[in-house]
Amino acid sequence: MPSAIALILFGYGTDMMVRGEGVGWIHGLKVVAVSVVAQAVWNMAVSLCPDRPRQTMALLSALTVLSWRSTLSQIVVIIVAGIAGWKILHSERSTDLPKKPDPPAGSHTRAVIALVIFFILLILLPFYTSFFPGTPLDVVSSFYRVGSLVFGGGHVVLPLIQAEVVPPGWVTNDVFLAGYGAAQAVPGPLFTFAAFLGTVMAPQPHGWVGGMICLASIYLPSFLLLMGVLPFWDSLRTRAGVRSALNGVNAAVVGLLLTALYDPLWTSAILSMKDFALALTCFGLLAILKIPPWVIVIFAVSVSFFLY
Repeated sequence: MPSAIALILFGYGTDMMVRGEGVGWIHGLKVVAVSVVAQAVWNMAVSLCPDRPRQTMALLSALTVLSWRSTLSQIVVIIVAGIAGWKILHSERSTDLPKKPDPPAGSHTRAVIALVIFFILLILLPFYTSFFPGTPLDVVSSFYRVGSLVFGGGHVVLPLIQAEVVPPGWVTNDVFLAGYGAAQAVPGPLFTFAAFLGTVMAPQPHGWVGGMICLASIYLPSFLLLMGVLPFWDSLRTRAGVRSALNGVNAAVVGLLLTALYDPLWTSAILSMKDFALALTCFGLLAILKIPPWVIVIFAVSVSFFLY
């Protein structure tokens, strides 16, 4: 909630920043977003793609999404990568994981109910909005779908949510990327970025009410999945096939994030040698000197205010 409140307040000031002397600040936020995502790609590639098969899967995932630009392509890539990981990558069955206490009685029933609700909303919300467009449920459906499909860390939300809110004109690309940069300066998970988007969005309701609706919509799938999977997790996590499939999904996630680093981030923010120099400086401060992201955001905004 502290992160969401901070981003809602930032959303209220965005119009003034875009219209007036805040244009330089906006560009600085876009540049710092490039550096943060570049560091995320680097760190995730090192940890999630340590061998040639997974590196190849990440590269193929990136090439697929670059050549087939749609939300559906990202979903297909994740599914295919999971199947490929299950078939190609070989994980040993883990028998040395710590044993958790047995789940309480009735938890399996509640888990099944949570999973049923999860899939009903995932299927019925888009079906309803296709017949009755132009309602607040359009926004709920988009953010719920994004929250259902994000794997491998908060930064992966960038390409999925950008495809949902920018093409229909709910948020301009510049404001979207500026908000994503601002989200690096607040504590808490990147999903709170939804609160900013709901605040600045064109469709009603926007403002703080829209921010809260988008925040609840993007988090609801996570709660339902956690409730639905947790009672079965001890059994699932020891299965070699499940671990192999997750390794494949994680490799695909690296490819998706690499694609997002190029478009929309790089193509929108790095427009000159000054932009590249600032982004490279921010990346060095993050990756080498381990400066906290919120300090980098303040630094980039301050520099860009004088440069632009």
